[in-house]
Amino acid sequence: MYKVTVLYEHPEDADFFEKYFKEHHLPLAQSMAGVSRIEITKFHSAADGGQPEYYRMSEIFFTSKAVMEETMGSPEGQATINDLHNLTTTGVKVVLGNVE
Repeated sequence: MYKVTVLYEHPEDADFFEKYFKEHHLPLAQSMAGVSRIEITKFHSAADGGQPEYYRMSEIFFTSKAVMEETMGSPEGQATINDLHNLTTTGVKVVLGNVE
């Protein structure tokens, strides 16, 4: 398995983020052929009980790196990537890797 992890920084407007994420961005991601599964996390606290470094995390799983590259290069993949600018103005971090 191969995974794309997207870490979303805390939004300026959490209500807008949640609505847009659930009604527009997530359905875009779910429309990508080649995705094995998507897992979404909303962080509540850091280990010490303080504010977590990130607001949300999306993990998008693929059967291989080649499938991920093909999927993310597709029109649906590019639309999902480009939509990140509509979802958040505070930024995201994206990391790629093998699931062991």
